[in-house]
Order: sequence, then C-alpha cells, then structure tokens
Amino acid sequence: MATVSVSQLKPGEKMIENVLTKRGSILFYKGKIVTDKDIEILKAFLIPSVSIESKASEQETVKEAAAEEAVSVVPPFITEYNKMLVLLKKVYTSVSGQNPPILEIRTQLEALIQHIDYYRILTFTPRMFQLQDYIYHNSIMVSLTSYNLAKWHGLPGKDLMPIALAGLLHDIGNAKVDSSILFKPNKLTSEEIEDMKKHTIIGYNLLKNVTAINEGVKLAALQHHEREDGSGYPIGVKGDQIHLYSKIIAITDIFHAMTSDRYHKKGSSPYLVLDQLFNESFGKLDPALVQTFIQKVTQFHNGVLVKLNDNRIGEIVFSDRTHPTRPWVNINGQIINLTMERSLYIQDVIEK
Repeated sequence: MATVSVSQLKPGEKMIENVLTKRGSILFYKGKIVTDKDIEILKAFLIPSVSIESKASEQETVKEAAAEEAVSVVPPFITEYNKMLVLLKKVYTSVSGQNPPILEIRTQLEALIQHIDYYRILTFTPRMFQLQDYIYHNSIMVSLTSYNLAKWHGLPGKDLMPIALAGLLHDIGNAKVDSSILFKPNKLTSEEIEDMKKHTIIGYNLLKNVTAINEGVKLAALQHHEREDGSGYPIGVKGDQIHLYSKIIAITDIFHAMTSDRYHKKGSSPYLVLDQLFNESFGKLDPALVQTFIQKVTQFHNGVLVKLNDNRIGEIVFSDRTHPTRPWVNINGQIINLTMERSLYIQDVIEK
C-alpha cells in the first residue's frame, strides 16, 4: 500500500481503500482504477491524498486489468442500440421511403427496449457519435425517451411500443430532404427552413398507407412540430386536435435536439434545457406531460455528483420538488441553493 497526494496521482492507479467526502459519504469505492475525471473530482472535493496499490503490486494490477479487458463484454443495450443504428440508416437510405420494413424495425426496437433500464436520459451519450449521424441517433433517443415518458405518465401498455415506433419514425420525412440542408453547418435561410418543414408532410405520406402501424404513429410524423396554441407547423392545429403520441414526441424531440451536438451548434446542458422546457413551454407543450418528464428525469438520490457551469463539482444534498431542476448542491461544505443562485446551473451529472 502507498499513500499518495492527489496532485501526484496518475490515471491507471488502483485505490485500495474507500475515499470519503468530508460529509462521510463514499466518493469512490476501493478497487477503483483511477481516471483523469476521478482526479478532477478528488481535487474538487479537496481530498488531500488516497491509498493506492504499491509499486510492488503494479505488474499484477496491469495483468488483472488486461485480463478484465479481455473478458469485458459490451453491455447488451449498447449492442442492440448499434444494431438499431445500422438498421435505421438502411431504412433511411432505401426508403426513398415507401414501405419501410416495419416488422424488422419493431423486432429490433423490442430487443433494444428489453435493456432500457441501462438508458439514463440525462447522461446517455451514443458511443462514437458522429455529426452526420445526428438524425439517426436523435430518432433512437426520442423513441426510448418517449417510451419512458408514456410509461411514467400511465399510458396503457398497448400504447408503449407504438409510441416507441412513433418516436423512431417521427423524422423519416428527412430521408427525402436535401442533404445540403440537413447537414448545413450554419444557419438556414428562410427558404431552406420552409423546405425543412416539409419533412412532416413527407413523413406522413411515407407512412399513411402502411397497415402494420396505427394512426398515432403516422400522425406523429405529421404533428410532432405542432404546438398547443396553434403556433406550430405544418397545419397549425392546436390542443386536442394534436394526437397524444405527437404531444409526447414534441417534448422528447425538443429535449434531444437541444442537448445534442449538431453541425450548427453545441448541445446544451440537459438541466438548462429542462429549465427552458419548464419556463417556456406554457401554451406550447402539454403541461402535464412536461411536468411528468421533468419530475421523473430529475429523480436523483442525494449524494449524486454534479458539475456546475462554473466547473465546480459537488453533490446533491436536497431536491425541492417544486424546483426539480435546481437542487441544493454541497461544494466542499458550502451549500449552493440553485433556486436562489440563478446564474448557476448543473452542467453535467457525473457517473462515477
């Protein structure tokens, strides 16, 4: 055993004792292999030193790590997610879209949803994300998030898979939108925006004669940009004229569009986006669905580590359910009440 200063700690070293915060909660468990992010967290919590495996045992540690890596298995969720990505690309490129292979799509989607417990909406980032694949990743994440939101909101079980399908296919009209518009690196012109908006009608036309999906799935392609007050497109319907599937997908599509990196912008903090959904959606989105979404995705236990937008790292010590996106955060003994400190917000949730 060796005790080393955190400033001298190196990635790859192995902790052999639990590391505790000043409040006595476990920051890292013994056996943790140190990463650059771990060192950043230790410094943020003012941990002066940690106990690591001695140099004499280093060769054995390397052998153990190599053995673990050799037998490591990609989580089933990631395997099925990647299969879904490949299939969706094939659907988009072959679809000039008539008659998408619904049975194959549904079978793969069911295989993915079997492992949905792995999926964390606020922290999930697709592996090896590439900007040119944004529309596919967005569709898969909207599908999974819509499934969860429908379940959380108490919709019948018979609606859950159709809603997941609706999320997966909501943007299928983009298969026929000019790629120079889809992948343009800067702001669209007003004419290009109008061309982009046509993806809703195109998508509905691609799906309207497909007998293997219900009307809600088809309408979600048409209506996911409609808004409660009639300010959306392509038709400007409002309120109960908008199908429930479309109302759900409107929320999840906005969330993932705003939190994902795209050609013309970097993704925003999930917490900042939730704040915007909460504050700016009145009249635009279904308020009950928005409330369910925000309450559920922010249900973290006290002790969860978060990074604020000023790069300080702390742990959640209290969540006020009337302000779910703005908990109290303990940073080295200083309590930051984010409901009061409006210039601060949670930039990232840190998964140890």
